[in-house]
Amino acid sequence: MLATLTDVPFDDPNWVFEDKFDGFRMVAEIRSGRVALYSRNGKIISNSYIEVAKALEEVKGDAVIDGELVAIGKDGVSHFQLLQNALRHEAKLLYCAFDLMFADGEDLRALPLLERKKRLNAILPRHKLIAFSNHRKAKGTKFFAEAERRHLEGIMAKRADSPYASGCRTADWLKVKTAQRQEVVIAGFTAPRRTRPFFGALVLAVREDNAWRYIGHVGTGFSHQVLEELHGKLMRLKTDKSPFPAKVKDEGVTTWVRPSLVAEVKFAEWTAKGELRQPVYLGLRSDKKAMDVVREKSWSRKQR
Repeated sequence: MLATLTDVPFDDPNWVFEDKFDGFRMVAEIRSGRVALYSRNGKIISNSYIEVAKALEEVKGDAVIDGELVAIGKDGVSHFQLLQNALRHEAKLLYCAFDLMFADGEDLRALPLLERKKRLNAILPRHKLIAFSNHRKAKGTKFFAEAERRHLEGIMAKRADSPYASGCRTADWLKVKTAQRQEVVIAGFTAPRRTRPFFGALVLAVREDNAWRYIGHVGTGFSHQVLEELHGKLMRLKTDKSPFPAKVKDEGVTTWVRPSLVAEVKFAEWTAKGELRQPVYLGLRSDKKAMDVVREKSWSRKQR
């Protein structure tokens, strides 16, 4: 079940509000004490997060749980960039569980959200790597202001009686972000400049009308280690042909790559030309398919 971006926070007694975690979706399937972890695109990732899988073996009974895998910084806040270090054991991982789809063979998806969350909280073990996603009722504007003060990514708004709509993007779950972010596909990279090694900037794209749409370059947000590792991945994807139907900026110093790597950036705003202004690279997303990446547009509750 996927959430829809909305424009502003709101208060509503029929809705509950949760933290918007800055990580990636992960579904946990527990059967007879054995755990399988899945990314949003269905890949089995249990071997990459063995400690989290081990912790989930303590779940009471069989279950299929929806949640977010996050990496916690020294400030106690989840940061998407830190997930890049998780596989090197340089970050503190936490699985934040927020929904329960199945329990002991029973399909719970038609039950109201609050009933599913109640059952989820009852089966989760007390473990340092697992957290239950608490919620607040009605007061979304106050909760959003707190998220801004805590420098969180935003909040989730969910209709309290909503069923779980598998595979659907729905207006029963909304996300309100404190800063603008966008998933992007890397279409190429420019030659390095001055003292920077490996590359200068990444060429960014999204899908639009069954084609690749250029949305700008990003040249900030890279550590030396990220530059080196990302350059290695990109070199294996080199191609001679641009994916765009028209010429774009800096083509003369651009190396094109097959558009398959998905990244996330934060940015100031969209320009009138449909490009990102002041984008900053945050990291790669292994849980998204390149062909599914489109420009995320805000939905207003007034449309309902």
